[in-house]
Amino acid sequence: MYRPIPFAKKNLAAKVGTVALGAMLLAACGGDSNNQGKSLEFTPVNAPATDAQKRQILVSPSAKVDGEEHSVGYHTLLRSGDSVDSEVVFGRLVDESGAPLYGSDGELQVTDYNEHTSLLPIGDRLFSVSQMETRPGAMFLMELDQDKDTGVLSTKKLWQIDQSSVHGGWVHCAATVTPWNTHLASEEYEPDAAEEGSADSMAPYFGGDTSKVNPYFWGWNIEIKVNASGDEQPTTELSKHYALGRLAFELAKVMPDQKTVYMSDDGSDVGFYMFVADTAGDLSAGSLYAAKWNQTSGEGLGEADLEWIDLGHATDSEIEAYVDGAGALSFDDMFEQTAATEDTCPDGYAGIKANSSTLQCLKVKPGMEKAASRLEARRYAAVMGATTELRKEEGQAFDPATKTLYVSMSEVQKGMLDGDKYDTDYANHIRLKTRNDCGGVYQLQLGTDTNIGSEYVAKTMKGLIAGIPASYDENSPYATYTCDKDGIANPDNITFIDGYNTLMIGEDSGSGHQNDMVWALDLSKVDANDPKAGLTRVQTTPYGSETTGLYWYPNINGFAYLMSVVQHPYGESDSDQIPDGSLDHRAYTGYVGPFPAMD
Repeated sequence: MYRPIPFAKKNLAAKVGTVALGAMLLAACGGDSNNQGKSLEFTPVNAPATDAQKRQILVSPSAKVDGEEHSVGYHTLLRSGDSVDSEVVFGRLVDESGAPLYGSDGELQVTDYNEHTSLLPIGDRLFSVSQMETRPGAMFLMELDQDKDTGVLSTKKLWQIDQSSVHGGWVHCAATVTPWNTHLASEEYEPDAAEEGSADSMAPYFGGDTSKVNPYFWGWNIEIKVNASGDEQPTTELSKHYALGRLAFELAKVMPDQKTVYMSDDGSDVGFYMFVADTAGDLSAGSLYAAKWNQTSGEGLGEADLEWIDLGHATDSEIEAYVDGAGALSFDDMFEQTAATEDTCPDGYAGIKANSSTLQCLKVKPGMEKAASRLEARRYAAVMGATTELRKEEGQAFDPATKTLYVSMSEVQKGMLDGDKYDTDYANHIRLKTRNDCGGVYQLQLGTDTNIGSEYVAKTMKGLIAGIPASYDENSPYATYTCDKDGIANPDNITFIDGYNTLMIGEDSGSGHQNDMVWALDLSKVDANDPKAGLTRVQTTPYGSETTGLYWYPNINGFAYLMSVVQHPYGESDSDQIPDGSLDHRAYTGYVGPFPAMD
């Protein structure tokens, strides 16, 4: 049994003055006049320089909201391995019957890959769905207590969510809360159905029986609805949304019309996708589109006009019939494949590289268009002429006042470059001049498209802010850094603070920053000539961690929260730094705050 370790909330970062993080929205940018005069300032945190600082979570001790200062900090709800009031262990993996999984050493399998954790007010109760980035995936339901005076949250009860109705879960990465208050989870790095054994890591979920493993079971969005009546034990309803397509989902972001959904695809040679539902608040049926990058500039992060390629209409039930039961399809049922010659496909065949595999030359078999459009959305998009050259496409955030969508690209390399050894000439829509291993964040302007039937269609895409490649002296505390310590490195999860013109940026960096960071970006101060302008460091994490689950809640019973999960400390680097017998590797699921309500 794991013994809960309390997290010390005392912040150890020194106050070094305050930096403004959000002035009023400018009328020229389409801001709502009700936002005039709003401001947000954090006390910035220095990059950790000492060994002691590099082992801690450092966070801004205070924030000034509309001129009034408030104490904030990092608060842990649970760490991996914790229990609350039952035998459920936070982070444990289970099989389809709900029985815990054990390793070859006989130890309970408990993951440190904590991921997105939502806040879901239901009636007068507060719940949270928390997911794990593992194979098999794991999900947990928490009921939280909220102090009515301070807003501080604590975990009251914990349940493991049963995923057997959707064949279990797979690598649950980022998530969002829908406008109708459900948790929309992702399944990242879908198993490649063209490769035998690609999903065999799920066999333990089925008692080791590989005959029950179908790669098309995974790579979808899962919607989780929490039902809670009075004081009764809550229940959960899970729905895999096959109509949205199958990808290496980082995140699906629902727009305010409750119909338009943007979906990011993580990996190499990936695309960007939009779904428009038939009915608001119902993702079970609709049309899928893939973006084509029509480049207008190859400088920096690049700039393009976006064209949307129609991949067709489908319903969950139609596609589920291709995945499960007697009608289940294989990759070869849908595609005809032939060999490439010197990175060129024969006439009639489209070329695609899926996650940096060798070039495939594909043709959809007659009558298999609908099945291919969802089971192999990325490959089908390439066949239809969409762009599949993006690299490490990650989180998304939306500013409703300016109708701007923000998308992070953790690295700018490979298929995004012109002439790179990984950049084949089969399409070459994206032709950037400069590689940037530190990545960047893009901004997309949304508008009305009557043909598509949405007021939230992205028209243009261009770079907003980029990381800065750098090197430091071997005697510097930042000697391991390959990105400037005062700029972003490998941006991943992002979230927008509506009304305060502030974009929060979380990192997933290995060598870029030894200690991953969370930043606040004042969008009114962004300067194309200075990639540090408007940035303030808000949080740093221990050695080898990744910042995940970054998500802003402007008002839950009079308080605001910035959810922030610290995944796998010492997991990506510095594993030799953990003291013998220490549990420092355990992940943190928690938040920065509380803030006053800021809706």
